[in-house]
Amino acid sequence: MLEIGSLVDGKYKILNKVGQGGMSVVYLAMNEKANKQWAVKEVRKDGVKDFEVVKQGLVAETDILKKLNHPNLPSIIDVIDTDDSFIIIMDYIQGNSLNKALDEYGAQPQEQVIGWAKQLCDVLGYLHSRTPAIIYRDMKPANVMLKPDGNVTLIDFGTAREFKERNLA
Repeated sequence: MLEIGSLVDGKYKILNKVGQGGMSVVYLAMNEKANKQWAVKEVRKDGVKDFEVVKQGLVAETDILKKLNHPNLPSIIDVIDTDDSFIIIMDYIQGNSLNKALDEYGAQPQEQVIGWAKQLCDVLGYLHSRTPAIIYRDMKPANVMLKPDGNVTLIDFGTAREFKERNLA
């Protein structure tokens, strides 16, 4: 686990832990030279049964995101493969997940929900229009971040895949 106050790659200072998934921990970090905050996703190699399989999934996820440019998607900035962990530096998305908002506040106003749905349709349309098409595969409230400006960002591309046409004859 990364330590609060430590430096990653000599430039990303870990400020605090902001989330945790099945195999990863996400931290808020500051690049003090650029005066910009980033999310640092760390996947530890110890304790993971077959890390090479996990790493292949992480590399696939980052390779997909690196090719994309859309206002409702995070950008990958850097990938760092150390002896004990695999680290992804990406846009820090300020706000809360739709899941958390629903838990805290219940049903949301119709106008707001329609606005979010339009943004999600736009980003899914963008993904599906790539060549090859990107199939997201993990749409759920926990993977939709609500930003303070009212916009949404689709996160967690761990199960996303490029569409492969198969001969079904």
